[in-house]
Amino acid sequence: MVRAFLGLGTNLGDRHANLRAALGALAHISPVESVSGIWETAPLYVVDQPAFLNMAVGLVTDLPPLDLLRQLKILETELGRVASIRFGPRLIDLDILFYDDTVMDDEILTLPHPRLTERRFALAPLAEIAGGLTHPISGLTVASLLANLPEDDEIRFIGAL
Repeated sequence: MVRAFLGLGTNLGDRHANLRAALGALAHISPVESVSGIWETAPLYVVDQPAFLNMAVGLVTDLPPLDLLRQLKILETELGRVASIRFGPRLIDLDILFYDDTVMDDEILTLPHPRLTERRFALAPLAEIAGGLTHPISGLTVASLLANLPEDDEIRFIGAL
């Protein structure tokens, strides 16, 4: 069994309901150990879209990384996600941020998440539940990575789901 940390995001429809549905669905894949609060964030990359709600969860799984990713993609589809433009609006997004201390760079999956260190919207919720977790490449903790980011991102804590 390994610990994996996921980022959840949504900016379409009833965003709170989308996160609740995702949490419920994740529990059918692997036991969820920890759940962050909800953070509202301005979109990055494609900025002409609604604000996102983001959160992080920690789970314990016996699924290998690529199998976990496949299950997450199935869940996204079951929850109503429709393919659109990259970084565009989405009903739900489930990303693997960390899979224990695994480092991999595959055409399908890169671990840890390749853009994690530049994303306050992923690091802030993750720091709530795993601030002491060490990034296996940089050697910095999640809390340190978050503290090192410039404070120019639009993000605010909403509260618990």
